[in-house]
Amino acid sequence: MQKILYSTILMCATICSNLFAAEKLPHSKPLQPLKVEVKKTEKGFELLRDGKPYFIKGAGGTSYYYKVAAYGGNSVRTWSTNGAQSILDSAQKNGLTVMMGLPVTPERHGFNYDDPIAVKKQFERVKAEVLKYKDHPALLTWGIGNELNLSYKNPKVWEAVNDIAKMIKEVDPNHLVTTVLAGVNKKEIEHIKASAPAIELLAINTYGGLAELPAKIKAAGWNGPYMVTEWGPTGHWEGLQTDWNAPVEETSTEKAAVYQNRYQYGIERDKANCLGSYVFLWGQKQERTPTWYGLFTAKGEESEVVDMMHYLWKGTFPKNKAPHLYGFLLNNQKANQSVYLKPGLSYEAQVIAIDPDHDQLSYRWELLPEATKVGEGGDHEDKPAAIPMAHTNKGNGKISITAPKADGAYRLFVYVEDGKNKVATANIPFFVKK
Repeated sequence: MQKILYSTILMCATICSNLFAAEKLPHSKPLQPLKVEVKKTEKGFELLRDGKPYFIKGAGGTSYYYKVAAYGGNSVRTWSTNGAQSILDSAQKNGLTVMMGLPVTPERHGFNYDDPIAVKKQFERVKAEVLKYKDHPALLTWGIGNELNLSYKNPKVWEAVNDIAKMIKEVDPNHLVTTVLAGVNKKEIEHIKASAPAIELLAINTYGGLAELPAKIKAAGWNGPYMVTEWGPTGHWEGLQTDWNAPVEETSTEKAAVYQNRYQYGIERDKANCLGSYVFLWGQKQERTPTWYGLFTAKGEESEVVDMMHYLWKGTFPKNKAPHLYGFLLNNQKANQSVYLKPGLSYEAQVIAIDPDHDQLSYRWELLPEATKVGEGGDHEDKPAAIPMAHTNKGNGKISITAPKADGAYRLFVYVEDGKNKVATANIPFFVKK
């Protein structure tokens, strides 16, 4: 009797085990990568994913992936492999692809490309990352480093890039390989052609010059395919400045117009060689200011630029639009007029904005000292600590502000909110001087 009971239990256990194994089977299958390639056509070049045409409508960042998909985008870009597994999984879940950044250190961060041991260690580290993620179905392309040409002197960096590109082609024949340049010029193109022939397409970060990019690329001697891997507002290094060299930031409304113009002239117009782009930044960061590059605020509010990307990607605007900002004055002066204030005195600030959907607007103000500990090429910056702001609210986007007592450079920020997670942003740099 005991034997029969034992046999019955063993049989049940085996059946249950097989059932669980069968249940787990779909999850235990190896990941299947999708083939990505560039095809030469009569008109130029075309990106293919799994054999189908794929024009990149991308966003650079690691936030709000579901919104990229909902607003008509199809791809995201990273600058490293930090959190790569969850990024790839999230992209896959939302029907997006990933341009995965590979952590290759630029010379400006102290890397010596004359040191063969350091170069070899970096190569092995990158190879391990490639092997780890190469078969994920959301992967689109590999980006070797970011702006390795920014403030560099040693052209041996391109030999290191080529070695990595060749390695990737050997271990991962399913995905494209590129390196991301800061702007484009003939010298870099000649270096890449001579020392990094394994690079299959160019990736370029550009801001104010995006509208002229197609012509610049041809003039630099590149006739192959390319994509724009960062683009956005006028950069803090290329726009207007105050008398004390503080960069003047465009308002969110000005940015929306700029993004539309640059996208239509610099990306959509080059149907022969441009394979698409990644707008910067799908999220928020401190870079000179907390609002300069992010399409969202730190609270997750969407600016008018997000509305514009919805239009550029999808062909329609969202139902609820962000507030539209017509003007911002401090002491009856605009941001580009080098505003000087006396310490401790009161001045009027006024923002003029409307909401396209007639939502009730509210106004949030912030006073920051001008950022002084700043990076280069998107390096990390800490947001300056906000200064308690003595002011009187006069209604309808108007306040009376008391200038700080300490001499120096500051910025007055305004956030115009519609109460439905949409916002308009602007700031005015000013200098307190006795």
